[in-house]
Amino acid sequence: MKKLYIAVPLILTVLLGFAYQNHTRQAAIVAAEKAAAAEQLAAAEQAKKAEAERQAREDADRRAAERIAEEKRKEDEKAAKWAAVGAQIDADTESYRAQATRHADEIKARQKRLAKVRAELEKARQASLDLDLAVEAARVQKRNAELEIQRLVEMVARKGGTTLGATVLAP
Repeated sequence: MKKLYIAVPLILTVLLGFAYQNHTRQAAIVAAEKAAAAEQLAAAEQAKKAEAERQAREDADRRAAERIAEEKRKEDEKAAKWAAVGAQIDADTESYRAQATRHADEIKARQKRLAKVRAELEKARQASLDLDLAVEAARVQKRNAELEIQRLVEMVARKGGTTLGATVLAP
């Protein structure tokens, strides 16, 4: 019986060792299969990721090229607009300069005419004043002549002895 105490545990240990070895091999195979599957999955994911990155790069490059082309088109349109507006401004400037020259010549001619008309107006005013002075001088002479006539009539009447009184012959 003493042998049984040693033999049973040894047999069980050996059996357990075989079971352990068998289980370890199977676990290693399963682990290897899982690792291989994980590796394949990682490789597939890596390939997907690389494909997605490649597509993203292509899309980014395409969008960048489109953006650059659009910016160039906009810059060309802007430059063309700028040139057209510049040409229009130049044409308008020349037109307005010619118009300004015509107006300046017209202003000079009208200023000369205005100076001439003002000189004529001044002559007419002076003639009017001279005429008014002559009329006033004639009135004064007429009044003086009337007063002289009244004085003579008075003197003749006094000498003749009759007086007309305070009557005035001329208004």
